[in-house]
Amino acid sequence: MGPGRIVALIIGFVLVAPGVGMVFGGGAMTLVATQRDADGYATTTVELASATTAITTDDVTYHIDADTPGWVFNALETDVRLEVVDAAGDVFVGIAPASEIDGWLSGVSHDQIADVGVATGDVTYRTSPGTDGAGTPTDQPFWVASTATDPGADALTWTLADGDWVVVVMNADGSPGVVADVQVGLRSGFLLPLGVALVGLGVLVLAAAVGLIVFGATGPRKPNPERDSQAPAPAEPTAMAPAAPSGLTPTHPLSLEAHLDPDLSRWQWLVKWALAIPHFIVVAVLWMAFVVLTVVAGVSILVTGSYPRGIFDFNVGVLRWTWRVSYYATTGGIGTDNYPPFTLAPDPDFPATLDVTYPTHLSRGLVLVKWWLLALPQYLVVALLIGTVRWFPAEGNTLGFDPTGGAGILGLLVLVAGLVLLFTGSYSRPLFDLIVGLNRWVFRVIAYAALMTDQYPPFRLDQGGSEPRPDPPQPPAAATRHAAGTPAPEPAHLDA
Repeated sequence: MGPGRIVALIIGFVLVAPGVGMVFGGGAMTLVATQRDADGYATTTVELASATTAITTDDVTYHIDADTPGWVFNALETDVRLEVVDAAGDVFVGIAPASEIDGWLSGVSHDQIADVGVATGDVTYRTSPGTDGAGTPTDQPFWVASTATDPGADALTWTLADGDWVVVVMNADGSPGVVADVQVGLRSGFLLPLGVALVGLGVLVLAAAVGLIVFGATGPRKPNPERDSQAPAPAEPTAMAPAAPSGLTPTHPLSLEAHLDPDLSRWQWLVKWALAIPHFIVVAVLWMAFVVLTVVAGVSILVTGSYPRGIFDFNVGVLRWTWRVSYYATTGGIGTDNYPPFTLAPDPDFPATLDVTYPTHLSRGLVLVKWWLLALPQYLVVALLIGTVRWFPAEGNTLGFDPTGGAGILGLLVLVAGLVLLFTGSYSRPLFDLIVGLNRWVFRVIAYAALMTDQYPPFRLDQGGSEPRPDPPQPPAAATRHAAGTPAPEPAHLDA
């Protein structure tokens, strides 16, 4: 891999995150802008609850240069509407300069809104401990807008002005324990065009990222007449992996194999997870690109019926890299002490290999159902193999099953294999065959869900380090006897 392709790969990975952020952020902004009420406000309701004296927002900074043209200023004009739709008592809502609120609530217990879930609406707070003596909010002179400004109105309305601002929600008497549902409304002429522009820019950034990743990961193969004109020599059989019969291909498009090192270290498996940390970081980034490229490939299959070859080669490389690292350090089996190479390309010298046969044609219709519907039974199996039972402190300190825990049955089997190796100096061959077979099952499901094949993963455990292959065809009995030296029978003659 040349320097130019490495730089392209790095830039592509860096562009993925902002591209996804712009698409999702712009999409959310566009959705909010299109869902307006009769007064033109895009609204959402936030459920607030705190045992402290006040709930505040983070600082909202709004600044427009004095030389800004008037039409830009008018386009950026934003109206804010805050309305308490439900509360446990009399609730005060006010907007004030951030510096005033910081001074007033210094040393007073209050919660600052750190995040609001887009899908769930759940609010996360940052708590500032202190006393409960903030006083009555209506007695403070610094509010630019509040529910007390116009007691006859049901909502607070205010046009966003230059400065740093904070919204405060409190009980009207300043007592602790604030519970209120507040409807937040925004009205602005630039919200919709900005959302659409962000989505468009995000798509362009993602397209550039995908192009750079594909170029960096694959690139054009330089012609080599000597290599291309010669058929590859068959691999020499080894004691651990007997050579497959000539001309026979594996029974599944995904081929996963592993050879067990004959002289494994007793103890090195205890530290391999630490040695593989650089690989874990690279694999995490590669899988982000894998997901994005799989979506791109799905669109291509839906339109053309084919998986783009460059994306296919890259995604196979990600699976290959993952299998090598897993086989070296984690649930793949800790079956080698050879450090995995930093490459997406095949490495015949490494004892764990993975490849996927490129499909010449894929079903367009299956793209829409196989990854979320048809593969569901397989997901349950995979969840048992790699999931784990763990403690959930955020859900009432309960014990539950985490399908993404990364251990499960495979983790337990590898731990047993490691302990046996530690105390006996040998790796149990039946255990090795079982671990590799279970990994083969997992990667077949991944390849199917990633749209790389239409062949449904079999509910069959193919154990062993070598990929199962069909039995060679048997020659006819007569030809066999003839080849062994037995004279073939003379043809019968009928006399007239």
